[in-house]
Amino acid sequence: MREEVENFDFEKVIDEFEKITKDAENVQKETLRRILEENASAEYLKNLGLNGRTDPESFKACVPLVTYKDLEPYINRLIDDASPILTGTPITAVSLSSGTSQGNRKFIPWNDELFKTTVQIYQTSFAYRNRDFPIQDGKALSFIFSSNASQKKGGVVLGTATANVFGNPGYKSAMQSLKAPSVSPHEVIFSPDFHQSLYCHLLCGLLFREEVQSISSTFAHSIIYAFRTFEQDWEELVNDIKEGVLSSRITVPSIRTAMSKLLKPNPELANLIHKKCKGLSNWYGLFPELFPNVKYIQGIMTGAMLPYVTKLRHYAGEVPLLTSEYGSSEGWIASNVNPKVPPEFATYAVLPQIAYFEFIPLPQLDGTQVELKPVGLTDVKIGEEYEIVFTNPAGLYRYRLGDVVKVMGFHNSTPEIKFMRRSNLLLTINIDKNTENDLQLSVETASMFLAEEKIELIDYTSYIDLSKEPGHYVIFWEISGETSDQVLAECCNCLDKSFIDPGYVTSRKVQGIDALELRVVEKGTFQKILESQVARGVPVSQFKTPRCVGPTNTTMLQILLDNVVKSYVSTAYN
Repeated sequence: MREEVENFDFEKVIDEFEKITKDAENVQKETLRRILEENASAEYLKNLGLNGRTDPESFKACVPLVTYKDLEPYINRLIDDASPILTGTPITAVSLSSGTSQGNRKFIPWNDELFKTTVQIYQTSFAYRNRDFPIQDGKALSFIFSSNASQKKGGVVLGTATANVFGNPGYKSAMQSLKAPSVSPHEVIFSPDFHQSLYCHLLCGLLFREEVQSISSTFAHSIIYAFRTFEQDWEELVNDIKEGVLSSRITVPSIRTAMSKLLKPNPELANLIHKKCKGLSNWYGLFPELFPNVKYIQGIMTGAMLPYVTKLRHYAGEVPLLTSEYGSSEGWIASNVNPKVPPEFATYAVLPQIAYFEFIPLPQLDGTQVELKPVGLTDVKIGEEYEIVFTNPAGLYRYRLGDVVKVMGFHNSTPEIKFMRRSNLLLTINIDKNTENDLQLSVETASMFLAEEKIELIDYTSYIDLSKEPGHYVIFWEISGETSDQVLAECCNCLDKSFIDPGYVTSRKVQGIDALELRVVEKGTFQKILESQVARGVPVSQFKTPRCVGPTNTTMLQILLDNVVKSYVSTAYN
């Protein structure tokens, strides 16, 4: 792997991707054949009677569609007993999903094949990105937060998905081959304390400000979080640079040792940064001021990350925002091969060689039901919505990912898809069906009242309150400043009226659903939520604010309830 990535050729990657996407159907058949052949001795496949067959027809006839719940007993067994249960070669590592939506973390089988697909998708995205936004021997300010994996009985290493990627021996050379070495030392990335890690990421970025050509993280949220922190801590960071002495808040010995090699007294740089920060109006254009040679800001900016794009643009000024890849804790799916397209309109081209893909057609907008029969990668139709099913090299066979995507077009013969929502995250009480997308549109519309008052919506989520009949929607908002009760009451009414799902509108009119409630929470509440997740082992780079808090996620819900400072009830349907 090390030799492979060090000889990385951008044009060769593009040529290869163009070649395989022109023959996506046959590449898919070969991908399935390879996966099934390598795992033919797996207990799971043998029990289903596949008997070594590798053709798509036999595979679909023998292997059922499954969810995580179906595979959980097998995964629990392989954690306890590293034997060939789901794969031909025993699984030796397991990744933990973030579990931020429903409060339950998944244990996802991980192997070296998944690391290879990770490198493939990084290479593909970077090759197209570098063609449009070339980087010349620069460095990346990458907000990477990992942890050292812990040992589980049976010899299976239990860690986060990011730890399994970042901790792989081939990762460092892979990033160097992509001309994207991090400004931060290894010790900062693998810090046991994410607050200390974040502080040092920012400090390293300032120390190497002239060399930083990209700012990145897995998710847009992490970049926003980092620079909200910068707004609070910038003077302390400047003092560290001026004195050449690391802040006493950094207590991890390995980090102090690593940073001491970088820090030397530099009053000139400290004064320059101080002057630039003082000269900014409301932190607009912060990125190019701090990092004069930055070419772009990069990370996943679609789906649940889309609400953070406005704030990113505020920081970025004229610097382009580039969304990167599309995937999940279970595995990668697609790359952005049109990086010039703004995140709001971005699509992702599916990589036909990294997994075997199927797509379940979803009911049409007019309510027409369709047969629950998956179609192949090249058989999807433009404009239709599907749930993704995939089979990967690490023991997930015909796995229903729960992601709903819309086919926007084709890159040669592979579909270009747009993430729409999670299929299981609905605001619903009876006949109403509002998705993450519907919630996001409602929030965007209502937050315009805040914008007129120069107030920023920091973050939001929702909850279905069934404590009394009839139930109602609760929307939690954290905002950046004080505004009048009249403005927030208008926001509340607008939220209610902006849900245009016919089932919701009808239910509100006949009082089958009670009035929507807007609850404003204390500033810093969503940071408390993030820190509560980090405390249970979720790395910051994997964290996503859930847009609907499930009833099982009691910790997150309690934090929200404990921090409510104002509450408004809609009068929109009175």
